Amino acid sequence: MIKVLFVCHGNICRSTMAQSVFWYMTDKKGLSGCFEIDSAATSTEEIGNPPHYGTVSELRRRNVPLIPHRARQLTKADYDRYDYLVGMDSANIRNMRRITGGDVKIYKLLSFAGLDRDVADPWYTGDFQKTYEDVALGCAALLDKLEGELNG
Repeated sequence: MIKVLFVCHGNICRSTMAQSVFWYMTDKKGLSGCFEIDSAATSTEEIGNPPHYGTVSELRRRNVPLIPHRARQLTKADYDRYDYLVGMDSANIRNMRRITGGDVKIYKLLSFAGLDRDVADPWYTGDFQKTYEDVALGCAALLDKLEGELNG
């Protein structure tokens, strides 16, 4: 089983969206049983809160089931537990390295799609549609890579 943890600042917008999108993509391919998928925050600001209504609305609009989740903070132990820790932006990556003390398993989501840019935080932009498009692009590329690992 491949264990993937999506991480953003508050764990209510981007990472919960990625968690749901990635699970949906694996499920459509009959691979959901091959993965453990979760999400976490680098901050403590939203701990215990459900996904942001903008994330919920965008997933609903795209017919992607929302994975029930309450925001939690990334821990040092997550570095040992998960195979891939996937951050949404450069600030997340710096904070993930600081919290976990690790580096090798930490990736920026859009790097799987060959891009160096960040997934913009819709908390600030208000553009959940653009965030969804970036999340879906990154998740599809990540799934392609991981399918190779499963088959290889």
